[in-house]
This record gives sequence, structure tokens and C-alpha cells, in this order.
Amino acid sequence: MRLTAESLAARRGEELIFTNVSFNLEDGGALVLTGPNGSGKSTLLRVIAGLLRPERGRLAVTGAAVETGARVGDLSHYLGHRNAMKQELTVAENLAFWKTFLSGSERTAGQDIEEAAEAVGLGDITHLPYGYLSAGQQRRFAMAKLLVAHRPIWLLDEPTAALDASADRMFAGLVENHLGRGGIVIAATHQPLGLEKADEMRMSGFAGVDQGAWG
Repeated sequence: MRLTAESLAARRGEELIFTNVSFNLEDGGALVLTGPNGSGKSTLLRVIAGLLRPERGRLAVTGAAVETGARVGDLSHYLGHRNAMKQELTVAENLAFWKTFLSGSERTAGQDIEEAAEAVGLGDITHLPYGYLSAGQQRRFAMAKLLVAHRPIWLLDEPTAALDASADRMFAGLVENHLGRGGIVIAATHQPLGLEKADEMRMSGFAGVDQGAWG
């Protein structure tokens, strides 16, 4: 599988926030987006996820296992700043919803709920209401959504926010495992994510200039 972006540009309101963003990622590839607040990192992730229309440019995903004309967003998990969980539902109920919603076919089947909870280190509290949990526990269970339904592309916006050092290591392990199975990861962050062999793109946030600075 290959994910390609060619000369992407996007607006925030009336202003162009970035232009000329291009990259290629293949199976097992990771791209870390860095740069100051307001530089377009989150906007770029939302464009890739299909939540925002690009002003111009092209996104494509290709590969032997990818249907012709497949949309990148349909093959992606998007984990934004918000965890997208109902506070009054239990953890298990929240994850069951996402498993059903995201697993449209056997091809996208993922881990069962308890297995995913164990993978994020919280297997014994899925019976609790999500709103009872600490911010760090809530973020861990948001990551468990990535596991209950398999999608090959992970789009992660500040994924380690509210996590302690041990949870950071847990997250890095989840990502490395996903990459090892041929997945693709694009993550926006202000903090080191502990990912080996990840490419880096620094977003500057100045409209009308090239944003794609590879490192």
C-alpha cells in the first residue's frame, strides 16, 4: 500500500494555512508533523481523513489490497484532540459502538473489546462509565478504538496528550506494532513519540510558501 499526497493546500476561514504539501508513505511508513500552534498540523490531518476539503492538490491510496477508487478516509482511523466517547456510557459500551460503526466487513475486523483494553493497560475497568476515568485513562481508551476495528492508516493528533511516561511507552509500542504489520501512521505532535525511522515534516504556517520540509 502507498499513500500519496501531491501539492496539498488548505484554508482556515479565508486564509490559506499551508500550500505545496507532498509526501509518499508505503507499508510500515510513519510521518511526524511538527511545528508551532496554528501551523496547519491538525488541518492537514483532517484533510487526509476526508473531514476537510483541500483547496487544491491530490490524495491517493494504492496497492494490491486496495480497491480501485478507495478513499483515504475510509481506510483511516482519525484520533483527534477529543476522544469521541460518551461520558455516561461504560468503556465497554463506547468501544462496542466504535467496533460496530467502524467494522463494516470482515476485512476490517479487529481485536475484541477486552483484548484492546488489555493492550492499553486497562483491562479491568471496562465496566466503569467513561466519565469516571482520569484524563490519562480516557486517552488510553481512545487509543483502544484504533484496535477494535482494523484500518491500515492511523491519523493521530497530539496522541500522547495527558499521558504519563509509562503510557507514552505503551503508545509507542502500539504504533510500532501497527507499522510492523504494514500499517501507515501520520502523527502531529509537540512531543517526541519514540518512533524509530519516522520521517518528519515541519509545518511553518505561512500561507503561500512551501510547507513540506522533510527531516
